[in-house]
Amino acid sequence: MSLNKEVLKIRERQRIKPSSPDYPAASWTGEDLVEGVRTKTLTMIFKSAGCYWGKVGGCTMCGFVYDCATTPPTLENYKAQLEKAMRKAGDFSEFMVKIFTSGSFLDEKEVFPEARDAILETLAEDSRVVKVLVETRPEFVSEENVEACLDILKEKPFELAFGLETSSDRIRKDSINKGFTFSQFVRAAEIAKEHGVTVKAYLLLKPLFLSEKQALEDILHSIDDAAPYADTISVNLCNVQKGTLVESFWEKNQYRPPWLWSIVEILKRAKEKYPELPIMSDPVGAGSKRGPRNCKECSHELADALRDFSISQDPADLEKVDCECKELWKKVLEADDFTYGAPILE
Repeated sequence: MSLNKEVLKIRERQRIKPSSPDYPAASWTGEDLVEGVRTKTLTMIFKSAGCYWGKVGGCTMCGFVYDCATTPPTLENYKAQLEKAMRKAGDFSEFMVKIFTSGSFLDEKEVFPEARDAILETLAEDSRVVKVLVETRPEFVSEENVEACLDILKEKPFELAFGLETSSDRIRKDSINKGFTFSQFVRAAEIAKEHGVTVKAYLLLKPLFLSEKQALEDILHSIDDAAPYADTISVNLCNVQKGTLVESFWEKNQYRPPWLWSIVEILKRAKEKYPELPIMSDPVGAGSKRGPRNCKECSHELADALRDFSISQDPADLEKVDCECKELWKKVLEADDFTYGAPILE
């Protein structure tokens, strides 16, 4: 089975409602760590020309490909999107800005350089913005565009975020269909480091075709592999987004999002091994049918504890919640390899 072909079939069946290119796909406020300090954040997802990888199929779990504009945005469209997103930080005295698109902010065919530069210039001129993060695939990172961004931002801290998902090239190819290799991430991270740019690596807990135990162990291995190159590691828990291959398996009862106990175990072990490395997780959709979950009694409370830990980096926050369902999770770890299907790990 060609994952690209299967994912593309699903993409082509989706009906996307036209929307104004003057509004971002989404924007919201939150909190993060900047130089170890709890800092307000403004996250914005621009409607761009679209992820090139998503147009030929794309990642098995990603529904963000549907957030692109119906027609490629103009410079004025991008400026309007930024202006509307920035309104949400109107009362902030200082904050960090996180920029996402349906694909890569540094892909010049997705966000053309004039628009990229105009967005960064606006942020550079705003004294309240203490740091700027942009997400990109590693193949779009070059000496030239990193230097161009830094020239605009001046002394303002800059961070590149990568959806690495896993350090295993086999899992990234056969489970996620990500379309790049770990070595490409390393090359991009090294370019960032050479220019004083920090690196954030997003990992994905439990993509398709992995048992709970395999998924847990893969993240622990991936943290080991990514730690030398990343200043921050964030573990995303796979959820079921509409119009994805993950959804098609989930609808057939052939996929279950990860247990929250799995990420608790991962964070405990990783933080003990890497006490100085910020390791975090925001379990989107926790407790819902499509999201990561334990039982109804503890899922939401444990999700809050995970968010607290992500800011405090204090393992004590991971001990706040206990529940009888933890024993069931332990049984799942023991039995899932036998009931789920043939493993794909080396």
